[in-house]
Amino acid sequence: MEIACLDLEGVLVPEIWIDFAEKTGINELRATTRDIPDYDVLMKQRLRLLRENNLGLRDIQSVISAMSPMDGAIDFVAWLKERFQLVILSDTFYEFSEPLMRQLKFPTLFCHRLIVDSYGNITDYKLRQKDPKRQCVKAFHSLNYRVIASGDSYNDTTMLCEAEAGILFRAPRNVIEEFPQYPSVTSYDELRREFIKASDRELTL
Repeated sequence: MEIACLDLEGVLVPEIWIDFAEKTGINELRATTRDIPDYDVLMKQRLRLLRENNLGLRDIQSVISAMSPMDGAIDFVAWLKERFQLVILSDTFYEFSEPLMRQLKFPTLFCHRLIVDSYGNITDYKLRQKDPKRQCVKAFHSLNYRVIASGDSYNDTTMLCEAEAGILFRAPRNVIEEFPQYPSVTSYDELRREFIKASDRELTL
């Protein structure tokens, strides 16, 4: 039995914080785990910037509601679901994800939660657990599943390492160079072929 594990942002949908940074003009909000690998440090910076600029959850949700999955992502998810059990492992938040997950036909999503006050201000966040993507893959292994995983950034690499096969998708050059053991692809057609190659079953495009 095989499970496909995918990151969300940068693999299936655009980076939410980058889109939000462009809409607000706050350049520091463009930072992602590609730039700051320590997610806790990154989120503390984001929350500080939101406070300083009087921005809340509704402001972010209004930007997300106008976003769409990346070109080809919806078809790729449908293709993958026909051949694998699919789980999205993301460092996004449930409060952000609904409009985009609806367009992807609601694949299973494991992510985090935001803590929001009565005024709609994001005061904190609750990570499901430490190193959650890797822990999910370990849990799937305990259920005798074989895992093929794909992501684009530093926070995906422990998931790729734990899986039987890992694939980098549209990763930045620094991640590709630091983790040369993983095949690196830039199109969904290439990603399909890598999943077929990594599977222990006879699959077709």
